[in-house]
Amino acid sequence: MHRIRLLVALAVASALVTGCAGAADPEGQPAPSEGGAAFPVTVDHRFGAVTIPEEPERVVALGFTEQDAILAFGVVPVGVRYAFGPEDDAFFPWADEIAGDASPAILPREDVDPEAVAALRPDLIMAVTAGLDRAQYDVLSRIAPVVVPPQGHIDFGVPWQEQTRITGRALGQPERAEEIVAEVEGEFARVRSEHPQLAGRSVVLSGPAYDGQYPVHAGADTRTRFFGELGMVVPPAIDAAAGDQFYAYLSREQAGMLDGDVVAFQVGSPAERAGIESDPVLAAVPAVAEGRTLWIEGSDYDALQFASPLSLPYLLDGFVPKLAASLG
Repeated sequence: MHRIRLLVALAVASALVTGCAGAADPEGQPAPSEGGAAFPVTVDHRFGAVTIPEEPERVVALGFTEQDAILAFGVVPVGVRYAFGPEDDAFFPWADEIAGDASPAILPREDVDPEAVAALRPDLIMAVTAGLDRAQYDVLSRIAPVVVPPQGHIDFGVPWQEQTRITGRALGQPERAEEIVAEVEGEFARVRSEHPQLAGRSVVLSGPAYDGQYPVHAGADTRTRFFGELGMVVPPAIDAAAGDQFYAYLSREQAGMLDGDVVAFQVGSPAERAGIESDPVLAAVPAVAEGRTLWIEGSDYDALQFASPLSLPYLLDGFVPKLAASLG
């Protein structure tokens, strides 16, 4: 996932895009708000703090996977950042029911123009998964309050629990945030008890090679955290290679580091899987040679990228049985 490159020039937008953010019932229709009394609220983050003066009505999900955390509170954003998948559909299966027939504006993955954001007339910009630098944050803050990751977390490394709490605070629903976290953590506890064989087993998360190098994901990556919450561990050498990033690339000579109790390959297409399966270097990695390979594809791939309170239960139900089977 590439970092975004926002333009640094800000112009006042004159176009009004229809639609508004607000609570939604299971049928996707607006419901009366209950959060107004909570405002103003202040959210601390890596660039300082931001104050949200009143209950947001037009929320932009600028992070690549930000819409799930917002939808979890029954709020439908007016704009959503495109990450992958269908370019005309902002929501994935696990979010379809709560989103209903909403059709927010879809902002492009790369080079988002602040004018396009301003045109949505937001009163809150959620950017916990946007990878913004300080200059980008400063520009967008001239449009509306912007919420970015808290101190102490790398880009794309904020645990879903913390993102849920941050989003709940920004939306004036901190109590609901705790309920959501407890509900999903309860699901993880149930799955761990059903699959005790996962505890302590090592996993290496990788994907298609890029320029002859193999990607690996550190334990701080939100996708790898999913396996950690099942009791699994990332080999220390992978974390060391990543340093202060959420990923690293291994050369062909380092491919042996991909070995673990299971190596999980994220693939977004049949072609990507075929490329991995035909790679003679990977074929020599013990985990691959011995069949301890797991393919994360289709809706499992999508859900893992989001790693949200909406997608994680979906992943627990459909993917964990495959993971457990891969470990015998």
